[in-house]
Amino acid sequence: MPNRRRAILILVLLVLLALASLWTALATGSIRFGTAEVLAALIGNDPPGADVILQLRLPRALAGFACGGLLALAGALMQVLLRNPLADPYILGISSGAGSGALFAMLLGLPAFAIDGLAFAGALGTMLLVFGLAHGDGSWTQTRLLLTGVIVAAGGGALVTLMLAIAPEDRLRGMLFWLMGDLAQTVSPWPPLAILAATLILTMPFARQLNLLARGLLQAQALGVAVNRLRHTVYLLAALATAAAVTSAGAIGFVGLVVPHLLRLASGNDHRLLLPAAALAGGSLLLLADTLARTLIAPQQLPVGVLTALIGVPVFLVLLSRQPK
Repeated sequence: MPNRRRAILILVLLVLLALASLWTALATGSIRFGTAEVLAALIGNDPPGADVILQLRLPRALAGFACGGLLALAGALMQVLLRNPLADPYILGISSGAGSGALFAMLLGLPAFAIDGLAFAGALGTMLLVFGLAHGDGSWTQTRLLLTGVIVAAGGGALVTLMLAIAPEDRLRGMLFWLMGDLAQTVSPWPPLAILAATLILTMPFARQLNLLARGLLQAQALGVAVNRLRHTVYLLAALATAAAVTSAGAIGFVGLVVPHLLRLASGNDHRLLLPAAALAGGSLLLLADTLARTLIAPQQLPVGVLTALIGVPVFLVLLSRQPK
């Protein structure tokens, strides 16, 4: 890995940022805790307020970190797959598919586990539909995949709008919060954490090939990369990571777009560093945004997707202004 010391320094700083974000999430809220109280609760000493830390804040914090890491990792993979640094995890319609499934479950008044199940089923169905339509009778191209994803996303968006229009008022608020991104209803942090670890483990062996693919399709093929198999694998892993994140936290925007792009500016395009760095930075960003969302106007909570958009929009505009004319 070029400039190994610099890469190690970046990863160490991101690990420290992740730990600081986790501590902030556990200590901050309507009830504030000191470092000693947080540590005592984590090691099982049962200080006053331990239930708040362990039962309420820790699962939500872990889920937020996992979802942010999944979105940033999926964004990094989508950007190299489509050879577009401004691609994001939702560009192929997976979010709209998950939203259609989740809102349908909410419309029927189903419990939380059924909402998660239908959201994941919707995301998976959309993923298979886009891949099947884009592939056709032969190999797909980036343009065909992108166009198919946009069309399917438009159809899913229409279904979401229809369900919002006919939803009873007592369920409308929950549906809107889900669409804007909300970690308050997370059932368990372990599924997204496990999927984040599995996705990272499965993608790291392909990091060198991704570096070649980012330079161009023909050059990658000339250097011995099995391009079609690599693209199929990248698409599948990125889509599953996005589906898991959206199922757990709803549609949270800009994390998967801004984080990989910022890391490319800071550390370059080496995916051996970029992939783990994206998981750490994306998780930290979403964790800090969620902490701010639940404390900014406490006791009322804001959808975390609103804050990530408010952070992401100016950052995105600055990045766009720096692109060559």
